[in-house]
Amino acid sequence: MRLKNRIAIITGAGGGIGRAGALAFAREGARVVVSDIDPERGDESAALVRARGGDAIFIAADAGRPADAKMLVEETVARMGGLDILYNNAGIAPLGQDGFTPTIAEEDWDWIIRVNLTSVFLCCKYAIPVMAHRRGAAIINTASSMAVLPAGLTDAYAASKGGVATLTRSMAPGCGLMGIRVNALAPGYVETPMTRVIFESPSLREAFAKDHATGVQPVEDVASMAVFLASDEAASLTGAVLTCDRGWTAFKRPAVLAP
Repeated sequence: MRLKNRIAIITGAGGGIGRAGALAFAREGARVVVSDIDPERGDESAALVRARGGDAIFIAADAGRPADAKMLVEETVARMGGLDILYNNAGIAPLGQDGFTPTIAEEDWDWIIRVNLTSVFLCCKYAIPVMAHRRGAAIINTASSMAVLPAGLTDAYAASKGGVATLTRSMAPGCGLMGIRVNALAPGYVETPMTRVIFESPSLREAFAKDHATGVQPVEDVASMAVFLASDEAASLTGAVLTCDRGWTAFKRPAVLAP
């Protein structure tokens, strides 16, 4: 077991990539703190982990709120005895509320940045001091293929994920002095409840599958990469933004907007 007895927080673990991550971490022996803004979905994820023989608790938190991020770390330490792995997975890509900069409502910009980027900053801010100098301490942040190659017309999302990638690189030297590795994943379009509008359409699903070199990306792909980055097998990786998008960025080019 690659993560035996390590204590891990996974934000946004009520479904999709986060739920798959919780199950994958637990299979590798981690004691998992499932966190989500939705108590029903979060409880369900933790129950699924326990039903498969894993160790999991649920802590309800909005990771983009300072008080909640602080509470999440403090509750984890109080209830689990420490913290070894922080997987900042929580994120949104709201259709119809993102787009080209002149059309984005200011409140929607603030919301997307808060959930996708500020939550990473806040959880790291409170987690790093308690993770310092623990064996195998690792932070995994969730960027996106959009951080590597923006497609256009999703300016808030691209900015937030680009911020995650740069924050990851910037934190690496300081975290290294404290014995913590910090890396980011940059997946492509993953089949989750958040992207179901795309993948429920047979024509769109086929188009997206063709634009990924090895087909549509399931949540288990990303979970496996997160386990790798959390494990000692990734000891040489810190400050890395790992593009794991099934070839999406190899095929795509940024959109060109007419003036």
